[in-house]
Formats: sequence, C-alpha cells, structure tokens
Amino acid sequence: MAYYKEIVTKAVIGKGKKTIRENREVTLGEKIDNVLGCWVINHTFSGDILNEVVVVNGNYDVNIWYSYDNNTKTNVIIKKFNYQDPMKVKLKENSKINNNSEIIVRSLSQPSVSDVEVVDGVIKLTVDKQMGVEVIGDTMVRVSVEDQMDDYEEIFDDEENDDMDINEDYLQ
Repeated sequence: MAYYKEIVTKAVIGKGKKTIRENREVTLGEKIDNVLGCWVINHTFSGDILNEVVVVNGNYDVNIWYSYDNNTKTNVIIKKFNYQDPMKVKLKENSKINNNSEIIVRSLSQPSVSDVEVVDGVIKLTVDKQMGVEVIGDTMVRVSVEDQMDDYEEIFDDEENDDMDINEDYLQ
C-alpha cells in the first residue's frame, strides 16, 4: 500500500517580466549642436518586496557624446539615473509573496538608448530595457512513498543446486 508524504522546500512560486520605456532629460550649461553618440553602462539592480508587490530598484549611467561651439568641439557627459519599477508577478496556485520570499532579478535586455534629440538646448533620451523577476518561496511537494520495508529479503546460497548442472564427462 502506498502513502504520501509532504516535503516543504524552496521553489519558484512566481515569475514576471516587463518591458520599460523611460523618457529622460539632460540639461547642460552650453549650447549643444548635435548628439554624436549615446550609450548606457554600469547597470545595477535589485528586487525588493513592498506591501506584497515586487519592486525593482536600479540605476545606470548614460554617456552622451555631443558637439558644441558650431560643431568645432566635442565633449562627453555622464549622467546617473535611478529607477524604481513595480513588477506584476504571476504566482502559482496557493502561493503568496511575503517578507521571507527571495527575489531574483535578471536584465533580459540591457538598457539602451533608442531615441535621442536636442530640443531647445535640452537632450531628450528614450531608454528601453526589459527586466525579469522570479519569486522564490516555501512550497510543499507531495510524494508517493512505497510500503515501508523493515527487513531485507534474505538470499541463501544453495550448495546442493551448484553440482546439479555440471556434466563431469563433458570433455571426454
């Protein structure tokens, strides 16, 4: 007869991903003629739980290479941007996020500048990124267990049967 045991373990109880588009602005003290290049580096992030909601907190640096003084000089400016993105997470049945849950955050698509323009001396950027989260929490696994065997089955060597199959006159 089989019976069941319940094992409490840690497992992924929820997942979610989100594509985020952020509009950023950078104002400089000098008149900008053109933006020559723009890239994102130093992206760091972590996940937290606030009121049973997963929030990704992070920051990145945007390097902007621009020309000024009638396109005769260039410079690079570095601006750090912080973000806080709430994430929707689809939880498995009968699972709940609590303060004991562990949050794993992955950058599915690193932040990159998809659009940049200069409007009235202000650099307007559009930064796109895609983040994924997994929630690790306690869950229960039910396993079928066979009948308990208290004793090992004993195997006997039967010396009487060893000689029965040998034909001693075979080689003659």
